[in-house]
Amino acid sequence: MNTSIVRREDVELLAPAGDWDCMRAAVANGADAIFFGVEKFNARARANNFRMDELTEIMAFLHSYGVKGFLTFNILVFENELEEAKQLIDACVDAGVDAVIVQDLGLVKMIREISPDFPIHGSTQMTITSPEAVEFTKPWNMERVVLGRENNLKQIQRIGEQAKLPMEVFVHGALCVSYSGQCLTSEMWGGRSANRGECAQACRLPYDLMVDGEHKPMGDVAYLLSPKDLAAIDLMPELIEAGVTSFKIEGRLKTPEYVANVVSKYRKAIDRYFDGDDARPDPEEIRELQQSFSRGFTHGFLDGTNNKQLVDGTFPKSRGVYLGRVEQILRDGVVCRLEAPLKRGDGIVFDAGDPTKKEEGGRVYDVRRKGVKLEGEAGEGWIVDIVPGRSDVDLRKLHVGDRIWKTNDPALDKRLRQTYETDKPYRVFPVHVRVSGRPGQPLTTWWTDVQKGTTVRVDSDLELEVAQKRPMTRELLEEQFGRLGGTVYQLEQLDVDLYGDVIVPMRELNSIRRQAVELLAGERPKPPVYVKRAVPVYGDASVPASPVPRGEAQLTALCRSLPQVQAALAAGVEMIYADFEFIKQFPAAVEAVRAAGKQIALATPRIHMPGENGYHNNILRLQPDAVLVRNTGALYFYLRHMRENPDQKHPVLIGDFSLNIANHKAVDLFTEAGCDLVTPSYDLNIQQMVDLLGKTDTSRLEIVIHQHMPMFHTEHCVYCTFMSEGTDFTNCGRPCEDHRASLQDRIGMSHPVRVDEGCRNTVYNAVEQSGAEYLANFMELGVSTYRVEFLEETPEQVREVIELYNRALRGEISGTQVWKQLKATNQLGVTRGQLVK
Repeated sequence: MNTSIVRREDVELLAPAGDWDCMRAAVANGADAIFFGVEKFNARARANNFRMDELTEIMAFLHSYGVKGFLTFNILVFENELEEAKQLIDACVDAGVDAVIVQDLGLVKMIREISPDFPIHGSTQMTITSPEAVEFTKPWNMERVVLGRENNLKQIQRIGEQAKLPMEVFVHGALCVSYSGQCLTSEMWGGRSANRGECAQACRLPYDLMVDGEHKPMGDVAYLLSPKDLAAIDLMPELIEAGVTSFKIEGRLKTPEYVANVVSKYRKAIDRYFDGDDARPDPEEIRELQQSFSRGFTHGFLDGTNNKQLVDGTFPKSRGVYLGRVEQILRDGVVCRLEAPLKRGDGIVFDAGDPTKKEEGGRVYDVRRKGVKLEGEAGEGWIVDIVPGRSDVDLRKLHVGDRIWKTNDPALDKRLRQTYETDKPYRVFPVHVRVSGRPGQPLTTWWTDVQKGTTVRVDSDLELEVAQKRPMTRELLEEQFGRLGGTVYQLEQLDVDLYGDVIVPMRELNSIRRQAVELLAGERPKPPVYVKRAVPVYGDASVPASPVPRGEAQLTALCRSLPQVQAALAAGVEMIYADFEFIKQFPAAVEAVRAAGKQIALATPRIHMPGENGYHNNILRLQPDAVLVRNTGALYFYLRHMRENPDQKHPVLIGDFSLNIANHKAVDLFTEAGCDLVTPSYDLNIQQMVDLLGKTDTSRLEIVIHQHMPMFHTEHCVYCTFMSEGTDFTNCGRPCEDHRASLQDRIGMSHPVRVDEGCRNTVYNAVEQSGAEYLANFMELGVSTYRVEFLEETPEQVREVIELYNRALRGEISGTQVWKQLKATNQLGVTRGQLVK
C-alpha cells in the first residue's frame, strides 16, 4: 500500500441523490459528499430532483452529519435563462452549498462575477481529459475537475501530476458511449438535448452494422453502442495511488436501495485500503452490486482501451445476477445449475437473446433439489428445479440454453432499507469534554466536536460544594456525560481537573449535558459564508450589431476529402476548413489551397488526451491561416504557444461548436481567452440563437448553416470492435482505412461512422440539415460569416450546395428556396434540424 500520495482525510466518496430517500441512504451508508439537482438546470431532468426552496434544509441536514452537498448545474444555459440561473446561484451561495458542478463556461464566468470564492467544480460535461484542459480552467479558480470517463489510470495520474488540481473520477454506474458534453444524438432525433439533461438514450437502441453499404451479420449482437456499467471497486487501490481524491458514483435516477448498496461497498473498499487490509471486494459483494443494477460490469477505459470489453451488444438494460442456463424444461419449471444463490421470492427473467421481444419472467415460487423443496437459499453449483409463479411464466416460450438472470432479491432490498429507514442517527461523532472546578465556583465544562472543530462552554447553575460522603469521580462524570444515545455524539475523551472532593446535584450534570449537546448540534448545520455581489446579468451584453448588407457576408466550407477541397476552391470559397481523418492528408490540402491563393484552417480533433500535443505541433508546422479548435485542451496548447513565441506568426483561432457556447458570457469568455471567432453550440434553436445574437458582438461569430449533425463522438471504435479481431489501434489492422462503416437504425437510415487520428469515432446523421431559412434573420442581426460542412458529398454536390448558399447570401434567392432545392435534389432529403426544435 502506498499512502504517501493521498491521505485518508483527502479522499471523498461522492454519492448521487435524486430524492430525500436516496440522500438519507447515502448519508447512512458512508458518503462523504452528495451531488443533487433542483427542478431546473441539471443533467438528470427525469429525476425527481429537489426544489430550490429546499436548499437550506438540504444543506442543514447534510452538514449536521458532516457531509458536503454539491449542486449539479451541469447543463448549458441559454441566453433567456441567465437571470433565472443567477437566482439559483444566489440561493446556493445563501444556503451554503459546498460547490456547484458546472458544464457551461459562461455560467462559470457569471458565478465568478457574483462570488470570487464560491466553489466551482468542472463537470465531466466540460470534456476535460488532459492537463492542458485543466490549465485552461485555472483563471476561474475552480476547486476541482471531473475527468472524462475515457481517461485511463496512467493518464489520470499524469493529469494530476502536471495540472495539480484535485481530480474527481467516476467509479461506478452507467457509462455514456459518447464523450460527455459531446453527444448530440438526442438533440438531432428528438429535440431533447443531452447537454440540457434530456438524454433519450439513443445509445441503448439496436443498430445494424453496414460495411461498404452491405449489411454485416452480427448474430444476436444488436446493441452496438450500449456499454456495460462501470464498476471499478476492485481498482480502488490503483485509483487512490494515481492521485484521485473524489470517487463518484453515478445514479441520480436510481433507487435508494441502489444508493445504499453501492455507497456501502465503496465505503468499505476505501476504509479497508487505508486500514492496510485487502481492499478488493469478495464475490458476494460483487453479486450484490450486480443485483442492484447491472448491464454487465466493466472497468470502462480505466485499464486502457479494449474495444472488445466495453460493449456486450446482446442487451441494453439491467439484468442483475447471472444464474445459469436452462438445462431442462419441466412441467412446472426448469432445471438449472446455479452460478449464484437463489431462493423463493427472488425475481428472475429468461433471456432468449432478443430483448426487443417480451421476455418471460416473474417471482420464484419454489426451489427444489432432488425433488425436495428448499426453505432456505440454494447455493452456487447446486442443480435445482426453479418453479416460477403459475401465472408469471409461459413455459412453452422457453428454450433449453436460455440464460436465467436474478433480477430482484427482496431480502437484500429489505436489509438495505433498514440502513436508512430508522429513527436512530445515521452517524455519531466523537466529543471531547474537559471539566474544571473548585468549591464555591460553578462546575465549568468545555465540549469539543472533534470532527467539526467547534467548542462550547457550559457552566453549572449551582456552585460546587465540598462532598461530605461521595464526591464526584471521573467514573461518575464519564457515566453522566456519556449518556448521549439518540444524539449525533459519543464521548471519546474526558479530562477532569477538580480541586478537592466536590459535588453538585445530579440534575446539574444532566442539564449541562443537554445544553452542551444542543449548542454543539446547533453549530453543525451552520453554512459556510461566501462573498456575494449584486451583479446585473446583462451588464456586459453587447449592443445589437448593424445588419449585414447583401453580398458582404462570407461563406466558408468545411471539407473532409481532397476532392471536396478542390470543388470548394473551384466554387470560389475564400476560406477552406480541412477536417480529415488522418493528419497525413493535411499537406495536400494546404498545398491545393495555397496554390489557389485562398486561406485554409486545419481542424483539431474533438478530444485532447495526455501525450497528443504532437498532433498540434504538426498542425503548426504546416502554418495554416487558422485552426478550428474543438476542445479547451487544444485551445490552451495554442494560446500557450503564442505566449511562449510572441515573435512568430500565429494562426487565427476559431472555436468550434464543441466548445458548447450557448450564451453571451461564454462568447466573451472564449474571445477574451484568445479565440478570434467562435461557433455557437448546436443545442440552440432559432429563438435561442436570436436571443444570443442580440446580446453578443456578432462580428466574433460564425454560424454553421449546413451540415450532417455529428451525433455520437466516442472512444469506443466500431471498426475495431466489430470489424477486426483486435482490441485497439495497435492490433486491429486499421479496417477504417479500407472500409466505410455506418449504423442503420430502426427506420432504415444509415448513419456514417468516421474515425479521427486518435481512433475516436463520430457517428453522423444520415440526413443533412440546413438553416438556410434563417439566413435573413442572422444577417439582420449582424452575422457575416457562415459555414457549410460536407461529409461524403461528391465534388458536384459540393459545388451545388455552395452555389445555392452564395446566391442566398447575395439576396438572389430566399433561404426557403435553398432548402427546397436541396431537399428536391438530395436522395435522403434535408431536414431543418435543431434550429426548429
